[in-house]
Amino acid sequence: MIQTDNKQRQIEVTAADLPLHCPTPAMLLWNSHPRVFLPIEKTGTALCPYCGTQYSLKGSVKAGH
Repeated sequence: MIQTDNKQRQIEVTAADLPLHCPTPAMLLWNSHPRVFLPIEKTGTALCPYCGTQYSLKGSVKAGH
């Protein structure tokens, strides 16, 4: 993954990125907030309560995730 500057506010994720947490591994850690896990599996979208980044799930999630 390419590191981002934490200013991107809409991010697409896939089942391979689950369980989803913000900041993601691709974000720069020096200017991040505490890690928070985001439930995205049921609705397909999640909003980070710290930074306001909107995540959308691309594709489907296999059973067991």
